[in-house]
Amino acid sequence: MPLINRNLSKREILRQFEEGEISITEVFELLGEKEDLSIEKQDGEDKQLEKIMEQLDRMVGLENIKKLVLELKAFIEIQQERQRRNLKNDPIVMHMVFKGNPGTGKTTVARIFGQLFKELGLLEEGHLKEAERADLVGKYIGHTAKKTREIIEEALGGILFIDEAYALARGGEQDFGKEAIDTLVKEMEDEKDNLIVILAGYPKEMEYFLQSNPGLKSRFPIQVEFEDYSLEELIKIARLMAQQKDYNLSSSAKAKLYQQLAEVRRNVGVEEGNARTVRNLIERAIRKQALRLVDQEKVTKKDLITITREDLV
Repeated sequence: MPLINRNLSKREILRQFEEGEISITEVFELLGEKEDLSIEKQDGEDKQLEKIMEQLDRMVGLENIKKLVLELKAFIEIQQERQRRNLKNDPIVMHMVFKGNPGTGKTTVARIFGQLFKELGLLEEGHLKEAERADLVGKYIGHTAKKTREIIEEALGGILFIDEAYALARGGEQDFGKEAIDTLVKEMEDEKDNLIVILAGYPKEMEYFLQSNPGLKSRFPIQVEFEDYSLEELIKIARLMAQQKDYNLSSSAKAKLYQQLAEVRRNVGVEEGNARTVRNLIERAIRKQALRLVDQEKVTKKDLITITREDLV
């Protein structure tokens, strides 16, 4: 891969991007090194964007998502700049599909995307509206379209996040789930300037769902894979979760937690051994610690903040 010339002017950077000589990521990197960007920004906007990016950076793993965010941010800013200069620009369509097992960070990343897209001017509010099949599908003809439109109305200005989206197609042709999909597609088009839809679910089920709805697949140009965390990454997540509550894990507690998580994956499978499992184990350990300390004659600050091996049961 050729080295990037970092002495290029902003005009030359944009020219090379337009002619396909450098990628969107490289444009973002090069423009970010310039003190005076040609892209106009409001006072404080950079700081808010920086906070959002820091929030993402603090998340364990998710390297492919972090790279994607940089590309999306750069793409949006460049397209907006091209529009301001009356150059041809691609439509900004940010509807996405998140494929991953439970506890791999899908909902958290969707919430961060809402904040990011608000700061970039794509969304008015940037909030996250979560929904599932029961929120969208009714019990009789006409009921589903009404329920789906009501959910979309609540999501306008932000992101509509539909978890286990493949459940909408489980009932076959006679099921009202198809009506929900049809209504969703229509509303996505009608509200394209102020709504982003993210469909999420297990990888295999989501792939099957999209293959069975080719028209739907074409409306979601961004496909994001959420990989399962390694056991080492899960221990990092556990430590962060504990720290957020003013607790620390002792060395022996971390070792036992590692064993517990490995056991969960052996018995149940990777899909059940992610961050959600870690959260449950940490919350249970905090309760067990309280039970251990409540009758202790003298309790020090160190006692109060330390989760020990015996608290992990």
